Amino acid sequence: MAACRCFLYLKIFTLVLLHLLPAASNHVEAKASQFFSSGHTNNWAVLVCTSRFWFNYRHVANTLSVYRSVKRLGIPDSHIVLMLADDMACNHRNPKPATVFSHKNMELNVYGDDVEVDYRGYEVTVENFLRVLTGRLPPSTPRSKRLLSDDRSNILIYLTGHGGNGFLKFQDSEEISNVELADAFEQMWQKRRYNELLFIIDTCQGASMYERFYSPNLMALASSQVGEDSLSHQPDLAIGVHLMDRYTFYLLEFLEDIHPASQANMNDLFKVCPKSQCVSTPGHRTDLFQRDPGSVLITDFFGSVRKVEITMETINLTSPIIPEEDKHVTGGQMSEAQSYVDQLSVTEIIHQKPKLRDWHPPDGFILGLWTLILLVFFKTYGIKHLKHIF
Repeated sequence: MAACRCFLYLKIFTLVLLHLLPAASNHVEAKASQFFSSGHTNNWAVLVCTSRFWFNYRHVANTLSVYRSVKRLGIPDSHIVLMLADDMACNHRNPKPATVFSHKNMELNVYGDDVEVDYRGYEVTVENFLRVLTGRLPPSTPRSKRLLSDDRSNILIYLTGHGGNGFLKFQDSEEISNVELADAFEQMWQKRRYNELLFIIDTCQGASMYERFYSPNLMALASSQVGEDSLSHQPDLAIGVHLMDRYTFYLLEFLEDIHPASQANMNDLFKVCPKSQCVSTPGHRTDLFQRDPGSVLITDFFGSVRKVEITMETINLTSPIIPEEDKHVTGGQMSEAQSYVDQLSVTEIIHQKPKLRDWHPPDGFILGLWTLILLVFFKTYGIKHLKHIF
């Protein structure tokens, strides 16, 4: 009787094991197919702020915030083309030179200490932007100002500035139309300059900029629909301007939770900044994209492909590898160097209470106080008692 019972248990265990093995195998195959489905081997980013002048501070902060996020997720400066139409960090109106903040608590400096601006000031033109996309640059152009992508490249293109129905302004002096942009993307496809392309624009009536797209493997997002304004966010009374636009602010908040191994996909990105937060209605277009957006990871565009080297040598992993920490000694104390990508995340900053600033008397306050004291003394005792003071 006991032998029969053991045989029955063994049979049940075998059946369960045979049922689980195919399921586990299918799960591994699904993960592998998702990893190799994109077909890209490298990532690039083209980040453009098209606005000048101090009152457009937020557009520079928008671009630098996205720049900070893609660098944190692994895209190196050699694969980022950063175009800033104005230098807010060195503007004479900036109360904190060499900084650009994206939050009113002024704890997240998105300018940082290692920002590499490739096109600045009057170099940010429609012509230069289109030449970067299509690769039609003079031979003397350095590598840092080139988009050296190929047919295995996933490219993120981010634009922010002032726009309208079917156009985006550059430098308040020229415009790029949605037709010109669509034709540039078609040139990129014909010249095999990208595998997949993600286009994001934060401007008024942003959805009008992707209406004319017709190239394959292209996905587009916009902060507002045709006829809607894209609104600003985070006003700062100390400098008199807004620090960011609403859509990019909540996009940055979303990206702060993404890490290189994150499984978040494009459907999650589409939910960023609903109308209750943006006031405008964000839009997206996926009909030209061949893959299902639900299978496209955020890191397929905002991250970087990790290179893998295959070796036949035996590597000893018994002793843990301790990375060297770069520390600076100041006044006999060890203080760890902190890069701008390692500062507090936006989600932590948002829920913090503003720091109380140290009170300092205004200019001339002390002099005026002494003058008042002397006047009261003279009126009470007269000038003959002045010797009691000195």
